Amino acid sequence: MSGGVQTDTEDVEDPVAYFLQDVGYHGKTERTQDAYERVLRDFEAFLTEGTARTTSGLTVDEATHRDCMEWVHTKRGELADSTIATYASYLHRFYGYMTQVGVFDANPMTIVVEQMDESIDTDPARREISVPEMQAFVRGIEHPLDRAVIVTLLKTGLRAGELCNLDRRDLHLPAAPDAEDAPVRATIDGRPRSLYVSPKPRQGVEVNGERRTESNKRKRETVVPVDEELSAILVRWLAIRPDAVSPAEPLFVGTRDGWGQRLSIDTVHRIVTDHARDRGWYRTGGGAAENVTPHYFRHFFTTHLRSETGDRGIVKYLRGDVAEDVIDTYTHNWGDRVRETYEGKIYSLLD
Repeated sequence: MSGGVQTDTEDVEDPVAYFLQDVGYHGKTERTQDAYERVLRDFEAFLTEGTARTTSGLTVDEATHRDCMEWVHTKRGELADSTIATYASYLHRFYGYMTQVGVFDANPMTIVVEQMDESIDTDPARREISVPEMQAFVRGIEHPLDRAVIVTLLKTGLRAGELCNLDRRDLHLPAAPDAEDAPVRATIDGRPRSLYVSPKPRQGVEVNGERRTESNKRKRETVVPVDEELSAILVRWLAIRPDAVSPAEPLFVGTRDGWGQRLSIDTVHRIVTDHARDRGWYRTGGGAAENVTPHYFRHFFTTHLRSETGDRGIVKYLRGDVAEDVIDTYTHNWGDRVRETYEGKIYSLLD
């Protein structure tokens, strides 16, 4: 990358401030903006002091993947692996967005995050919750939207942003009350009780007639089975789901503030943490090891399904973590491999 950062219409003297302003425009909370700023300014200061590649100092638009890797390396031993993974994701989103809007030429974090494991999912200090404990937790959730959101996260391993980006067309559910009228993607038209997760939604990009405020992180499209338990919960949700404001027909929309509007990551986080707090699983100021958040459900899904199946490939496929060649291996025999394994091993949450 070269200096002299600019867009088509203006020079950008402070790329970090430019990004933070856009984050605010996209509706991110002040808490989220502050978290981004702390990490990005730390990285900026690291570059200014010089790296192994150059001692004269760098600006963020001049950084290469090696500079980014060096910054990540400096955090090891200082921070928990889960925190380092979170910091790296912030930097990746910053570069990804700035590249997308044409301010930067490339994203040097792409190769870095591809080499990093999702350490946040394997933190040995993380709270451990058994299936019976999670069943008791789910039984205490009565609101149809809250239960549908939480059980979908627990049963699919979706990220909060991926759940927010789901449209009605992404769910093929023959038992749904609106099944006769609801459109279904061609990819899952012949796969009843399936959920399609697209890699296309990106913050600021229009998908299905709606500009998205959240990004999906899938490497490729994924079709996730919907078992009978999740099917029943989604049928109940669709029976009372408010009419969507967006023509994209979001699957999950607000029933309190933002009536009929697509859920945001902040709303999903609030739904989960409000119930977790009631259970004693969330404390303001608590860290990732203590608090149960939407991402914890992804960890729970991964840990328990991997333990039951012994098949890391299928679990990685369902999480959307694998590249084209592996996905092709598992989607070729969908009915005999992925769905059969999933339905035979996925835990029940309502027993």
